[in-house]
Amino acid sequence: MQNVVDDRQHFYTDMTCPVCLQHATFPTETNCGHLFCGSCIIAYWRCGSWLGAIHCPICRQTATLFLPLFNEEQEDAAQVLQDVSDYNRRFSGQPRSIMERIMDLPTLLRHAFREMFSVGGLFWMFRIRIFLCLLGALLYLASPLDFLPEALFGILGLLDDFFVIFLLLIYISIMYREVVTQRLNR
Repeated sequence: MQNVVDDRQHFYTDMTCPVCLQHATFPTETNCGHLFCGSCIIAYWRCGSWLGAIHCPICRQTATLFLPLFNEEQEDAAQVLQDVSDYNRRFSGQPRSIMERIMDLPTLLRHAFREMFSVGGLFWMFRIRIFLCLLGALLYLASPLDFLPEALFGILGLLDDFFVIFLLLIYISIMYREVVTQRLNR
């Protein structure tokens, strides 16, 4: 798990929290891809007049999932991890529009694929589901049977292939969101 955490933190060139303007302690990423101190984003949630999930202080997108980039072995991490888990349990299952799901794709897919290829990452059933989805999409792309064959419809036939891949990516991000929420609630 430590290796996955280190890999996630290396994605950021600047580990500065935009709330406290210090180096992020217990770095936590929102589903929109912005990095904060775990304690800062939790304080922002608790001290605000929110009735539901918060809006990201940077982009104003609804933040329904916090992804901790630290592990529980760090000192004082247990309380922040518990607060992150509490937030995710309350708000990660909220209904989301298709636009919100699209805006979440880069962050959730980056985390899912990084964990998929790490040693202590995602459990095997989740890996198998992603592999089967990718295999099915590749078979659909390679097969001559198509909803809109490229030979007859040209670029429109190619667009339906991209649509299938797009739906697959949304499905993977939905599965990953569920896995993260369940893992933090343990």
